[in-house]
Amino acid sequence: MTALHEPASGGAAGHDPSARLTEVEEPLAEGEPDLSAAPPAEGDPDSTAAEPLTVAGIRAAIAPILERLAATAKTREESRDYAFAEVRALAAAGIALTGIAAHEGGAGGSLRDVTEVVIGIARADSNIAQALRSSFLTAEQVVARPDRPHRARTLARLRARDLFAGTANERTGGAGGQINATARPDGADWIVNGEKYYSTGGLYATWFSTQARAADGTVVRFTVPLAREGIERLDDFDAVGQRLTASGTTRFTEVRVRADEVTELGTPEQPNPWTGAFAQLYLAAVQAGVAARALDDAVWFVRERARPIKHSTATASVDDPYVRQTVGEIAARAQAARAVVLLAAETLERVHGLTGDALRAAGAAASVHVAQAGVIAIESALAAAELLFDVGGGSITGRDLGYDRHWRNARTAANHNPRQWKQAVAGAYHLTGEEPPTTGLF
Repeated sequence: MTALHEPASGGAAGHDPSARLTEVEEPLAEGEPDLSAAPPAEGDPDSTAAEPLTVAGIRAAIAPILERLAATAKTREESRDYAFAEVRALAAAGIALTGIAAHEGGAGGSLRDVTEVVIGIARADSNIAQALRSSFLTAEQVVARPDRPHRARTLARLRARDLFAGTANERTGGAGGQINATARPDGADWIVNGEKYYSTGGLYATWFSTQARAADGTVVRFTVPLAREGIERLDDFDAVGQRLTASGTTRFTEVRVRADEVTELGTPEQPNPWTGAFAQLYLAAVQAGVAARALDDAVWFVRERARPIKHSTATASVDDPYVRQTVGEIAARAQAARAVVLLAAETLERVHGLTGDALRAAGAAASVHVAQAGVIAIESALAAAELLFDVGGGSITGRDLGYDRHWRNARTAANHNPRQWKQAVAGAYHLTGEEPPTTGLF
């Protein structure tokens, strides 16, 4: 278990993962509302990049970065080499601003556009896509919730190309959602102690959002800079797959949380309580990217490395009918994953702007739709990753190729949101109209 304050070898030289990801800034627009009604937080950005963004421009800017990530994914996993330089470059290109409105400094893309960017990143390296999840979630909250606490402040940080991490998870030994981290008042501020696990993206991020519990049971939610004294990031995530998602422990030891950094006290009721739908859509997009990468590797291996089995009637593997059938099935699985995820994105976007009963009904329906898409995406990715090995003989299992990582990555990501529960919830909704749980897994 390693405490990480500097990047692993091979990352950006001398780069502190708590450092801001850009220094290109300009002041906030005159008259921009400060919904936080509070002074700037410690380390807060006060400016934004000047050049207007477009979805096409973001895609063009990240294309060569994704090529580098795809080419190095296997070796970086083997040496546990975090892609600090590439992640900084993705952030600088404005990926988290893809869905932010143009008049607020974003590219003005749809939720489908955002999801396509995520699938593209996951196709190159699903670890990187998952590590960026909190940043995309933060951006979607800014879009979907005009009443989001500290919205103007968060938007300024996004425009400054900062990255975000956060988790409520703890290794408590109890049921999921149990909070053991403590918060005690100190004047207007709070002092927090505790540990959070699955801090996905924590080694790359500038800001961390989490929660702790006061002695009277009140839940204190807050966002603080990861460079804050008393915060320690541990590189101790040790799963069979998704090994470089920076999902280890974040330890808080007598950390001061300023009053203006608290985003919520207690658990206010939301008009649309299914706020976790985009988080689940994101994981499904990661699975779609894994399936797409399995297809890429299957095609490459058949064209460049495979030899026909001795019983084959073909003289080249590309002409073998069973290899063709297998590649066709992998392609179908990848297409299915992509299609259901993008359709779910379009469905979820239609919830934006609704109010009252219409919002609640649409939120529940979209949550179920996302859950169903997640089931298909997970099963498609697992199948595609397994079928990859059917396009070659023993040589395709070589460690020099590292193709086992696709199944390991899909399997690990799938365990964060079990599909059996998704299926049961969807069935109940269709049979009886029962609303899905609001726990964020649907």
